[in-house]
Amino acid sequence: MSKKFEFSKLFINLLFTVLSLVVVLPFLLVIAVSLTDEKSLTENGYQFLPKSFSLDAYRYLLDAPDILLRAYGVTLMVTVIGALAGLLLTAMTAYVISRQDYRYNRVTTFYVFFTMLFSGGLVPSYILITQYLHLKDSLLALILPILLSPFNIMVMKGFMSKIPLEIIESAKIDGAREFRIFFKIILPLSTPALATLGLLISFTYWNEWFNAMLYIDDPNKVPLQLLLVRTLNSIEFLTTNSEFTQQLGIDLASFPNNSARMAIAVLAGGPMLVIFPFFQRFFVKGLTVGSLKG
Repeated sequence: MSKKFEFSKLFINLLFTVLSLVVVLPFLLVIAVSLTDEKSLTENGYQFLPKSFSLDAYRYLLDAPDILLRAYGVTLMVTVIGALAGLLLTAMTAYVISRQDYRYNRVTTFYVFFTMLFSGGLVPSYILITQYLHLKDSLLALILPILLSPFNIMVMKGFMSKIPLEIIESAKIDGAREFRIFFKIILPLSTPALATLGLLISFTYWNEWFNAMLYIDDPNKVPLQLLLVRTLNSIEFLTTNSEFTQQLGIDLASFPNNSARMAIAVLAGGPMLVIFPFFQRFFVKGLTVGSLKG
């Protein structure tokens, strides 16, 4: 019995070691390629240990640091404001429909679930943002469209449904009102779910570029992801138009084509990879418990 238990434990450890390597190794390869000389990439292909190091890709991307820093600032502002506002509204909506003593909780829950299956579509959203709300070239156009997610509301509802109603009734007997119950009791008890959804919402805002492409024309309000997409498009334009690059005197053999693509991935995803471990201890508990009754 003891040997069987040790074998199963060894199998699980090996399984998760392999899974970890599958996740970590590609990103290490991306970092290595971003630091490899373009000629070495052409001759030797992608390698974990580059034979010839080069910072040309980062030099190309950081050639105008003001633009990149401004894009980082816009993305950071949108992510922080959007995540805090979205998390608060998600928690408030989920708390209301999780209360069994709320008369219309079933109807409201169905309404939220219905919007998870069907949406208005791209054209009505664009008309609403630009023609009615007049948010063209406004950072609110990056925040409002993804402020509330029905999926997140249902996950949070599943978590809050597990909080006993007796706690709320006891607080009411002691004289607490709804806002005090929500902020002083419900939110502290929902810390794992809040941390998990906060991380998911932050990822959503950090990686968002499609709404920026639709609504942002002002170069001072371009977020990081859209800036990197445009940089990637410019690289593709240069590498696919040899006549144009010859006229400019650009040597495509030394131009950091592949390494620049990998450097873009590092610059775009690096900060979130640093933040993720701080939320990891809340992630499993918050997501699994919240999804049981979602």
